Amino acid sequence: MKIKTKIFLLAIVPFLVAIAGIGIGVRLQATALADAQRATVETAYLSSKQTELKHYVELATSAIEPLYDAGASSGASNASNATNTSIAANRANDDAARKRQALAVLQRMDFGPDGYFFVYDMQGNSLMHPREPDLVGHNWWLLRDPNGALTIQQLIAAANKGGGYVRYVWHRPSTNRLEPKLGYVVPLPRWGWMIGTGIYLDGVKETLSGIDTSASANIGRTMTWIGIIALAGFGVITACALFLNVSEHRSADAKLKRLAQRVVESQEQERARLSRELHDGISQMMVSVKLLLESALARLERAGAPHTRVPSAEAALGTALTRLSHVLREVRRISHALRPSMLDDLGLTAALEQLTREFAEETGIEMQVETDAASRKTALPAAVNTALFRIAQEALMNIVRHAQASHATLAFAVQGKTATLTIADDGQGFDVEHAQADARGGIGLRNMRERLDALAGILAIASQPGQTVVTATVPLPPPHSTPRAAELAQTDRPS
Repeated sequence: MKIKTKIFLLAIVPFLVAIAGIGIGVRLQATALADAQRATVETAYLSSKQTELKHYVELATSAIEPLYDAGASSGASNASNATNTSIAANRANDDAARKRQALAVLQRMDFGPDGYFFVYDMQGNSLMHPREPDLVGHNWWLLRDPNGALTIQQLIAAANKGGGYVRYVWHRPSTNRLEPKLGYVVPLPRWGWMIGTGIYLDGVKETLSGIDTSASANIGRTMTWIGIIALAGFGVITACALFLNVSEHRSADAKLKRLAQRVVESQEQERARLSRELHDGISQMMVSVKLLLESALARLERAGAPHTRVPSAEAALGTALTRLSHVLREVRRISHALRPSMLDDLGLTAALEQLTREFAEETGIEMQVETDAASRKTALPAAVNTALFRIAQEALMNIVRHAQASHATLAFAVQGKTATLTIADDGQGFDVEHAQADARGGIGLRNMRERLDALAGILAIASQPGQTVVTATVPLPPPHSTPRAAELAQTDRPS
């Protein structure tokens, strides 16, 4: 794994872990808060309903309290004065009448379509039910709800304790469905009754459902914002990493280009040094040796007596002179290929003309240089001269090796602040994109581009069967920034 990838992971992984931890913590806290709110609301709602039910039952008992109390006072006075069964029968009849009257009063009392009072005796017999009269007159002691709970027994047990609240499931008249209900019952001990009422809990269910929905929506929005923040943070980290990566690549690329330029400059300097050494040192010594051999051969040929001449020696000297001439030409050729002195002495145009003459003589391909007087006299910076000459040299070598051309033309022109060199041939052409994309080939083309990149120049290549055109364009710096151009301009002046 690359060091850049490791650094990126070290930055992004803790961030994502932290965001995930925050998200989990926020979700847990929000869920706990929603549960606590739900429980609080449910408790408060049930408390208010319990108070409301107790108030309803108190109203009902108050409505029948005169009848209930009248039976108690009549029973007490009659008990002290009763002397026969007729009095007891009358008292029982009066008490039954008061009970019927009380049931009628309770049946008329209601508070809404599902708000009513019900009366059972302590054995589970239904005495009054205004919404479900079919229940009246039947015993429901063993009645169970869908959960298996004994509903009437629970209500009677709460009444036997002096009154209380019971949650159970009961048929709702308005919807004709079984729904949860909260009931409150109190006993009437002397009559053996249980009187009560209830409120269906659909309201609290809807309220709690709304709380759950709101809590879920809030949690969802919070998690969405956390996700957006996480994505934004991830994007910022990624953008910073990409920016640093691009900056580093650009810096490395710039350093690599500077290094390549220095290598090229070092190569040119070394070539110039070797060219001077060959031209001024070895070439001069070889010329001196050639002169000495020619002098020796002339002396042998001028010898007066034929018997004093040595034909074999003369032949050997002649062969040595011939080979030495070949070696001298080869040394001069190598010296010129390394760094033509004409490029520094007479300028780019003269060097190009000499280059085309040499290639034409060696290969038999017809080559020519086209330029104008103004371009010929224009003094260019040494770096531009060298780059364009090397590009021309590389292009001509490619023509000789691959193009199978019979004619090539070099056109050089300086227009304004731009120098342009165009090399055209009538060869077989090549696939430019393939040559540039081939990592193992196209080295010459890449060298051309690298030389021009160092000078902010542009290399354009167009090729098809029968014509290939290579155009190198280099911007020229202002005259005051090219001291080398001034030197070259001085060398172009006639002495």
